[in-house]
Amino acid sequence: MCIPWRQPVLTIGNLRLAFPRKNLFFICGPCVLEDKALALDIAARIKEAAASLGADVVFKASFDKANRTSAKSFRGPGMDKGLSILAEVKEATGLSVTSDIHLPEQAGPAAEVLDMIQIPAFLCRQTDLLVAAGETGLAVNVKKGQFMAPWDMVHAAEKIASTGNRQILFTERGSFFGYNNLVVDMRSIAILRDLGHPVVFDATHSVQLPGGGSGCSSGDREMAPVLARAAVAAGCDGVFFEVHPQPDRAECDGPNSLVLADLPGVLENLAAVRAAVAGQLKVPATRFN
Repeated sequence: MCIPWRQPVLTIGNLRLAFPRKNLFFICGPCVLEDKALALDIAARIKEAAASLGADVVFKASFDKANRTSAKSFRGPGMDKGLSILAEVKEATGLSVTSDIHLPEQAGPAAEVLDMIQIPAFLCRQTDLLVAAGETGLAVNVKKGQFMAPWDMVHAAEKIASTGNRQILFTERGSFFGYNNLVVDMRSIAILRDLGHPVVFDATHSVQLPGGGSGCSSGDREMAPVLARAAVAAGCDGVFFEVHPQPDRAECDGPNSLVLADLPGVLENLAAVRAAVAGQLKVPATRFN
């Protein structure tokens, strides 16, 4: 016996994504907005890479990184300037855009530009934030906390759904494994899908080493495509990559960001894995209904 998707069609800007779906969709962009020219260049190259596969893609970049390890770390341009840049990306490329919010009062202004709101993993239990995001009516992508069991994410979804908004996605991004390390339990993909919402796999944050860089996070970008292939085989509906043309010079999360030039090949590889397993993927079944 199978249960239906709680929201079989998600609207993200100009995208209408039906679930379950044959093809992957992608969320890609730099960790943080550094400047407008760079954001426009990255967005154009992401669009080109996805278009070559006929894949749907959403551009992601943060206007404020409010959860950096050190107070000295670069946080971004702030909400007003950041949303202005994202609006220009949207107009110039036609891509749907998303960013993360950290405070309930950011939800309304962000919703005037964004097509999807992202809830950071560390804040996935914050009731007021989840409710404010839900009240915008936009799709809400909740990153599973590194400290959360996947089945407990049902409560985050219920907080958003209490507003009448059922456009909810979950993102798996690894779990704490001792100090300064993460591990991904691929069973989480199936468990989260059993909750009746689409699941995205965040390949680049899953190879992050939180706080492992002497006042900043480190990471191992070489492992991101490896974990992404495993997650696609496990049945995720979308894949999230932070990308940068020169990750070693990025203002944030460079060590775990994918080299932008490598993105087309990585997406092509993942599309092939998806094609190989698509016939085996079923509508979520029973356990956590």
